[in-house]
Amino acid sequence: MATRCGGGTRHQAQRGVVAVEFALVFLFGVLPLLLLTLSGVLIFAAKQSLALAAANGARAALRYGSDGSLAGREAAACTTAAQSMNWLLSFSGASQACPTPLIAVTAVPCPSAASVQCVQVTTTFDYDAHPFIPGTATVYGWVLGKDLSSTALVQLDTTGD
Repeated sequence: MATRCGGGTRHQAQRGVVAVEFALVFLFGVLPLLLLTLSGVLIFAAKQSLALAAANGARAALRYGSDGSLAGREAAACTTAAQSMNWLLSFSGASQACPTPLIAVTAVPCPSAASVQCVQVTTTFDYDAHPFIPGTATVYGWVLGKDLSSTALVQLDTTGD
């Protein structure tokens, strides 16, 4: 029986190369894409939570208020907004009790009529200071800007007060 020249040594030298190539492609190609996608989904969830918190806070300013005063309505709005964005407050390490710097409740003049009182609820989250996945703040910095924020405005009926 005749043996071939080289006797299969070339095939043995290539053993395991596919596994190394797969590991490199996964590590430098697929894994960063998965991490960016996951952090994008988390940023989307944070934006939705901020919008919900601002809307709930504005609704609370409209409906609640222990004494019907503007200060009572602002306190109810801040407390309700803080409850709606509780996971963002705990993630950032901010105080969950009102007042908190991440929730601003202010009385503003209404754009529709000067005789009517409006309350504006603004919720913010600083993604640059508290990124969900470390290292993604620099990647998303040019897209997001400085802070994620949402604002809701409600017009109060002060005729009955």
